[in-house]
Order: sequence, then C-alpha cells, then structure tokens
Amino acid sequence: MKRWFATPAELRKAGVLGLNGRNGSFVMRLNKRSRYPDVDDKVRCKKLLEQRGMPVPGLIGQISYSGQSGRFDRMLGGREKFVIKPASGSGGDGILVITGQRGGRYISSGGRLWDRDEISHHLTNVISGLYSLGGQPDTAMIEELVEFDPVFEHIAFQGVPDIRVIVYRGVPIMSMVRLPTRASDGKANLHQGAIGAGISIASGKTIAAVIGNHHIEEHVDTGMPLLGFEVPEWDRIVLMAAHCYEAVQLGYLGVDIVLDRNRGPLILELNARPGLNIQIANHGGLRARLDAVDASDIAGAPAEQRALWAKDTFGPR
Repeated sequence: MKRWFATPAELRKAGVLGLNGRNGSFVMRLNKRSRYPDVDDKVRCKKLLEQRGMPVPGLIGQISYSGQSGRFDRMLGGREKFVIKPASGSGGDGILVITGQRGGRYISSGGRLWDRDEISHHLTNVISGLYSLGGQPDTAMIEELVEFDPVFEHIAFQGVPDIRVIVYRGVPIMSMVRLPTRASDGKANLHQGAIGAGISIASGKTIAAVIGNHHIEEHVDTGMPLLGFEVPEWDRIVLMAAHCYEAVQLGYLGVDIVLDRNRGPLILELNARPGLNIQIANHGGLRARLDAVDASDIAGAPAEQRALWAKDTFGPR
C-alpha cells in the first residue's frame, strides 16, 4: 500500500533539512543575534538596502503611536493605493493591501470595503503589537503598492506573487514563487493558502508546485498550468539575492523579491529564519546544496561570481 508520508530516516536520505537542523547547524551558527534587528525590523532593513542602492518598495510613512493612526490619510499625499505592514511582523499577519477607493471608502485586495475609522483601528492594532514578533509594541509602515506585473496574471489570483530565494553564505541555493489564491485572500503566504512553485536556480523556470502538502500542476483558481513558467529578469533576481548577504551579513537568509510592472524586481523583505516548505515546492532537499557550497571556495567570492556559480551548479532542470 502506498504511504502518503515519509519517515525521518527517509527524509534524511532524501537530503531534506529539518527544523532542528536548520536552527542548530545554520541559523544559530551563521546568523549573529546582533544582526537580527537588521531584518526583523522592516523599516531598518529597507534603509540598509537603500543605502546600498538596492531597489525596494517606497516608504510613504510610519505610525508609531495611537495619536497618529487617526491622521494616516494625511501621509498618503492623495494616493489611493497603499500597503500597511507591521514593521516587526511575520508570516504576513497584519498586512493590509489597499487597491483603491470607492465612495470615500478603501478597497482591500480581497474586495472588502473599509471606512476610514476601520483603517485607523487596524493601525492601532498594529502599533499595539497584535501582529509583532513576541507581541511587543510595533510601528506601522505605510508603503507604496507594488504594481502587479501582468506576466503573472494567469497564475495568480489577485494580490502580488513574491519570489523567495534561500541564500547560504552569500550563494543563492534554492528558490520558489508564492502565488496568491482565493483562499489566501490575495496574499502570497503559504500557510494562508497560497501556492508554492519551485524555480530552477539555473533557468528561472518553475519545476514543481504545491498547495499545502499537495502537489499540483494547475492553479486552483485560474486553472492555468504552473510548470514551465519562466520568471522574467531571472539573472538580475539571482544577483540581487546574492548582494543581500553583504547588506545584512547573515549566513543563512531568506530574500523575498517582487516584480513591479514599472520598476522591475524589488526586494520586499529579508528573513533570518526562512521556512522549509521551499523544499516541498522544489521536490528536493536543501542538504546537497548546502554541502556543495561548503565543499567549494565560492563563499568568499564577489556577489557576481556567487550568482554565476549557483546557476552553473544548481541546474539545469
């Protein structure tokens, strides 16, 4: 009888990295605690990246205390589209994407109408720490809305897909694109119901896809094929991911990138403890790729060489 699960021994044999292995052998060893604020605080991270000339979504303003939340619209400068994010949030919780206005009310990415007081209340929840790591008081960021690149329109349901790249000692080693669905309410978070599609580091083409723990080949809402899709500007994306290592000096890093129709690839955020579902999305484990980097001397090379080495080593598929 065919089993729908694998034993721990079988996962190790397949080179799958587990949570304990990630934390003990990579995150704790290579990511200094003193550097965590550089990525956990999204405002600080954005400024670090901008100082290095790396493209990021524009910051409209910040709200740090409740007295400001009722005046958020003054910061917008007439913009009808924007995104509210907890500066120290995780997993996409607390993110509110506003895609326009109708009759004096705001329209979120899921189509819900929000009045001004509801937006203000949401901002108050953010700064009270409702969505922050550890529940600590937080800052609400108001960012410019990334304009959806139409190249994804047939394999994403509303929202903006994002591309996750795992970077180990400065080398991009594995990637996937997270595709919003109706169930994820237009958000690109796997635990909220988005699709994860593995991307070949060598070619930039999708090679496998999952929703939850189920392998799929078509988008659950649009019905369009998910495999063989070629992500545009792939060489630039891989190089941007490699450069992020110099910006934050974290040896095990998740880099999230979005494609804006006008500006091209933008770095959305960095993560010091990137999740492991990327292995399911790629139908392959991380271990062999981590070992390949350790067995080489590529880690000390410039970002351009690390990116080329990754494309030559982890492909073609």
